[in-house]
Amino acid sequence: MSDVPARPPSPVPPRRRSVIGAILAWARDLALSVVIAFVVIIFIYQPVKVEGNSMLPGLVDQERIFVNKFGYRFGIGSIERGDLIVFWYPGDLSKSFIKRVIALPGDTIEIDRGTVILNGRPLREDYVPAEYRDSISMPPRKVDPGKYFVLGDHRNSSNDSRSGWLAPRSSIYGRAVFVYWPLARLGPLK
Repeated sequence: MSDVPARPPSPVPPRRRSVIGAILAWARDLALSVVIAFVVIIFIYQPVKVEGNSMLPGLVDQERIFVNKFGYRFGIGSIERGDLIVFWYPGDLSKSFIKRVIALPGDTIEIDRGTVILNGRPLREDYVPAEYRDSISMPPRKVDPGKYFVLGDHRNSSNDSRSGWLAPRSSIYGRAVFVYWPLARLGPLK
């Protein structure tokens, strides 16, 4: 044996991709990104623009939000009181509305001079500031199976279930979950 140290193997120069190989790799990555974005937008989250003031102060006109469609579409999440739902307006299915669920199928709802009474008890609505309340009354009504009683948070500026219509379950396509524009209001919805 000799005392000469072994030489480390010389480094192998990295393989250079051809221009065509680089373009194909880039195109593959782009196509995969488009497919993932398409799946997310179609099945999970959809961007929506708020139009109107019926959900003030929580949602502002022209604000951009994400709607979670996954849970409602696949029956994973149930619709709960207080959810901000997005649905096709029963009076014109070309229009999309966003409202708060107040009463579920089978509930009895009435309004006494602006106070919502749900199943015989006044409903606490901290999300409706005093300046957005109204004094409208509505006689007791039982919510039909498969339908939801919905109200806007800006009560004196909202076309909602007080007008006689209910939101059918089949028309509800998502729950508003997150404001992404303007950046000053970025964050989850309550």
